[in-house]
Amino acid sequence: MMRKEEKTAIIDGNRTHATDTGSPEVQIAILTARINDLTVHMRANKQDKHSNRGLLQMVGKRRRLLDYLMKKDIERYRALIAKLGIRK
Repeated sequence: MMRKEEKTAIIDGNRTHATDTGSPEVQIAILTARINDLTVHMRANKQDKHSNRGLLQMVGKRRRLLDYLMKKDIERYRALIAKLGIRK
């Protein structure tokens, strides 16, 4: 679970303007944090099939958002994957 303070810090670090909470960069950063937390959980609990399905759905959603950002603005896409350490 992500605490409110952690989510606010992620939003502050990735927003494009002062009131930004829904841009693709922010959504991808939040999903990346959730994916990283759930990946640690899955390493310890290999038989947790329900969490595994949720993890795969989050990865797919992040992939779709990254594809959208790549089509819209390739420079923002490259900056974001470099910042978050996501490889493709």
